[in-house]
This record gives sequence, C-alpha cells and structure tokens, in this order.
Amino acid sequence: MFRAIVINKNNDTSAAAVESVDEADLPDGEVSVDIDYSTLNYKDALAITGKAPVVRNFPMVAGIDFAGTVTASNSSRFKAGDKVILNGWGVGESHWGGLSQKARVKADWLVSLPEALSTFDAMACGTAGYTAMLCVQALEAQGVKPEDGEIVVTGASGGVGSVAVFLLANRGYRVVALTGRMQEADYLRSLGASEVMDRSEFSEKGRPLARERWAGAVDVAGSHTLANVCASTKYLGTVTCCGLAQGMDFPASVAPFILRGVKLIGIDSVQCPAPIREKAWAALATEWKPDLLKSVTSITTLDKAINDAARLLNGEIRGRLVVDVNKA
Repeated sequence: MFRAIVINKNNDTSAAAVESVDEADLPDGEVSVDIDYSTLNYKDALAITGKAPVVRNFPMVAGIDFAGTVTASNSSRFKAGDKVILNGWGVGESHWGGLSQKARVKADWLVSLPEALSTFDAMACGTAGYTAMLCVQALEAQGVKPEDGEIVVTGASGGVGSVAVFLLANRGYRVVALTGRMQEADYLRSLGASEVMDRSEFSEKGRPLARERWAGAVDVAGSHTLANVCASTKYLGTVTCCGLAQGMDFPASVAPFILRGVKLIGIDSVQCPAPIREKAWAALATEWKPDLLKSVTSITTLDKAINDAARLLNGEIRGRLVVDVNKA
C-alpha cells in the first residue's frame, strides 16, 4: 500500500483526499517509480479543488509531475535505480499522477534526471520551471536578444513567473516583473527583475495598439493581460503564452500582428516532444542555482497539499511549492 491524493467524483462534484492505495491498482505502464518529490501547480490546484474540469477519469491520483527512482522497467531506456523526471503527458488528468508515493507510467514520458540535479532540485524547478525555460528558449529561437529591449513577465511572483524572471535576468535581459502582489517587489528584484509593475495596469480592457515597449514577453495570464502585452510589444517582438491565470479568453485586436509583425508563440509543456524537453532540462541543470531554491521554494506534504491548493488559487503562495510525498 502507498499514500496518494485521490480525486473521486460523486454526481456532479469532485473531492480530493489522501488515501491508502494498493500497488496492484496502479495503471499500466512500462516503468514503475518510487516518487521522492512532486509539486503543486496551478493545474493541480484546479483539479484538487474542482474549480475546473481538469480531471478526465475518476478516481484520479493528482499531480502533473514528479521525480524519483525507477524500481522496475520493461523498457531498454531505463533500469532499476535510474533517477527520472516526469512532466505532463496527461498524468494527474487521464493517467494517475505524481502526488503519490508510487507511479507506473510509459517510458516515453520520462526524462533522465541530469547529473547536476537532485530529485528535490528537479521539482524545485518542476513543471513551472521547465515551462519557463521553454518560454525563454522560444524567445531566443525567435531572435530576441538582450540588446533588443525589455522583457515583461506576467504573474511574476508565481511558479513560472519566478523562474522566468531569474532565467531571463541570468541571460542578460532587462526584466520587468508584472504582479498583483506588490509586496513581493523585493523578492522579484532579488531574482533579477529591473522593475516591478502592478498588474492592474494591464488587467482591464486596453487599446488595440499601445506605446511600444517590450521586445518580448512571457505571459501566464491570458485574457486582457495578454492582449495588452501584445498591444505594447515592439515591432517584430515576440510574446510567449503558457497560461490562463486571468482567463482563457483573448480579447485582442489583430493590429499588433499585422501592423507591427508581433509574434505570439504558444508554449505547451504537456505534449512537448522529448528532444525539446530534454534540451530544456539540460539548460535548467546548468543555469538553475541551488542557493536560489531557498528563496523561491516552499515544502509541503500530501496531507497539507489539499489546503495549499486553495491557497495557490487565491494567490497566497509565492514561487514554487514542492511536495515531499514521503513526509508525514
């Protein structure tokens, strides 16, 4: 038996609880893993609280990522004792996920843990850090350089935003952090932000075109925030979009795209092909500084994570929340 956060459905409502689960009930997969750490992400919080229809099958073990040790494998890619990471691929949605002490998954879903990272380090980065790196690499792939101008990061005090601020500043970009929690300004500057702005300036309906300011952007908000970021992006600038914290809508005009040649690049971390995700993790292993983990990471447990999910949705959690699945 092992412990996991299990989401069950009763009529039209769902409820999450920590339960004891029989290992024999694990879903099919080539690789079995003893999990060391998982994380609590925005999507996890939506699933656990039932605020959005994230979960597709019930009962479901929550958690979209994990890091741990292979215990058994029918794949030539992995053997018992290997350290591995999983992000996305529908775990926690359609396949049992990582907020658990054990998992069984497809081999193709796993990435080998880079030698420079521990399993804790990997989850301190987690899906949020990996997604942030995908955004940064996408900006660079579009030719956005530090000398081109400022990069704005929305939702900057959250998981993706915090890591994105650090990664961009570490690569020499001037970063403007957009947040609804101005009390976190000192924290964001400690990550490398050159300026911190209140998100209220962007969260309401704006003009189709605004004054050009951003050479690029990392957006986790969607809705009016994304529309206003696009409207104020410079000629031939690039905006990467990876979240919907404000909303799934996009009340924008075509003006930035046809008059300024602005590029809007969607970032999907869930089905991202193995070569791209391996490149992202390799970069995180060299750029992520363990000393920084203390300032951006909090640790919780399975028993506390259900309440933490509501706190995350309420904007009460700063940075990354790592779940020690084996700690009482």
